[in-house]
Amino acid sequence: MECKNRLFVARKPMYITSNKFLSDLKKKYGIKKMGFSGTLDPFACGSIIIASGQYTKLFRFLDKTPKVYLTTLMLGASSATLDIEKIEKITPVNPFNEEEIKKTLKTFVGKQKQIPPKYSAKKINGKRAYELARENKKIELKEIEIEIFDIEFINYSHPFITFRASVSEGTFIRTLGEDIAKKLGCDGTLTYLEREKEGKFTYECEKALNPAEYLKIPQNHYKKDKNDLILGKKLDIKDFEIQKPGVYYVLYDKYMAIIEINEKVKYLLNRIELCL
Repeated sequence: MECKNRLFVARKPMYITSNKFLSDLKKKYGIKKMGFSGTLDPFACGSIIIASGQYTKLFRFLDKTPKVYLTTLMLGASSATLDIEKIEKITPVNPFNEEEIKKTLKTFVGKQKQIPPKYSAKKINGKRAYELARENKKIELKEIEIEIFDIEFINYSHPFITFRASVSEGTFIRTLGEDIAKKLGCDGTLTYLEREKEGKFTYECEKALNPAEYLKIPQNHYKKDKNDLILGKKLDIKDFEIQKPGVYYVLYDKYMAIIEINEKVKYLLNRIELCL
């Protein structure tokens, strides 16, 4: 029987939802059980991590940081969605000195708090923020802790600033763009947004990836009979090469297990077939 487990990076085009794009991929590969990590706005394009079969259980263990985005910010534009989908007005802005823009971008590097946009998938009392926003309901989103690892200035052609941002998971680039514009003393909204990579995940024509090479947890080795893992038997801490508390992956035959070592050994996942 053909193995349905697959991990790859697809490239979502602009003006399509992540869910619609996933539906198209399911039809393309003839696989019903398929999921993605890291929703991209309909307006955004770029890399999106796709998994099928048993691999859909691995998302929380994948190393997806930093996330790298290429974006263009239009100064003077005001939008409820902070992108070009709902531009309400455009106010002329005097040109800036390029060095001032570069210095302003660099002030955003580091750990900070950010308020998610009201048009986002953040949940408020069980409902998505964008759903409430569309209903014109009052929205109060809590600040989140984020980190901007680096911002690379690419180009300034007034009123457009293009830059590349390397950020932690959960960071909203639309909010970052708005905050940059505010610091320059004007409104601002994104006219282009592309996710280039997530950790080591980059688009390579949907090439199948080995999940063991993309995990954020270390490998451990079981020193006794591999059939203990195959059969899902109770495991003893002393039979592992690394015995200190933590979460690890273990490879055996054509399978992978993810275990947690604390006072005992606990299976988090087991018999994940590696389809390479």
